[in-house]
Amino acid sequence: MHSVGRVAASGRDLGDGYTLTLRDLTTVDAVHELVQANLDRLRTAEPWAWAPTSRDDMLRYTEQLLGQYAMDRAVPCVVRSAERVVGVASLAVDPYLGQASLGYWIDADFEGRGIVRRAASVLVGVARERRAARVEIRTGVDNVRSRALAERLGFVHEGTLRSALPLGPRRIDVAVYGLVF
Repeated sequence: MHSVGRVAASGRDLGDGYTLTLRDLTTVDAVHELVQANLDRLRTAEPWAWAPTSRDDMLRYTEQLLGQYAMDRAVPCVVRSAERVVGVASLAVDPYLGQASLGYWIDADFEGRGIVRRAASVLVGVARERRAARVEIRTGVDNVRSRALAERLGFVHEGTLRSALPLGPRRIDVAVYGLVF
């Protein structure tokens, strides 16, 4: 298995009882329940949170992610506390352009503990191992926590895309952060 698989599939200890593991078919129910529990929060940042999502939708999406993973185009992970899924962190990889995009979110009860920072750091390391020239984080300009995380990880604010992200009935500006290796 390629290096991306070894990092994610075997799990990576994030400290304090948290691990980052590959998202797979066994995580479908847990991720679906986590999305439902955090739907109001997710709707402030994720366009997909506005569409109804059934368990079958989550299964199909997970299968799609695993297909992208098999083609070295994604590293879809979950963050676990013991056996409970408490968050999601993913790396979308474009091997042709030599760049990657990092995404993440965590259950409200687990915010502010540095868990997402540690998970994101692991995935930045995966991008570096894959010889990506850059990693990008895109987040709403008003998402103070995500912007601060990007900066703590060493990403540089490269600009703002106006009215770039649809969130229900409105569109928001998006801050683009980049990390160049």
